[in-house]
Amino acid sequence: PALAAWGTGLFELIAGLLVLVGFQTRIVGLLLAAFCVAAGLIGHYGQGGDDAMLAFLHQQMLMKDIAIAGGFLALAMAGAGAWSIDGRSFGVGADIT
Repeated sequence: PALAAWGTGLFELIAGLLVLVGFQTRIVGLLLAAFCVAAGLIGHYGQGGDDAMLAFLHQQMLMKDIAIAGGFLALAMAGAGAWSIDGRSFGVGADIT
């Protein structure tokens, strides 16, 4: 578990920095969307048991993760802006995949 936690944290840190500077934004957006859906399904789907309030909480957290994944998919579709590394290297809206 500790190795998985370190790996997850490192992935999130590197992916966040790549999005921040706008490098390989489309690919990183897709990876982060998949990560959010996987994390939501692993951590929240079917959790809560007989406690209705806890089950509702986990359902809301799963919906939150899916919504964030939708935002990352929108980022992957839109690509990086003009001030990003992708925008300066390939032109705004250029397909680099």
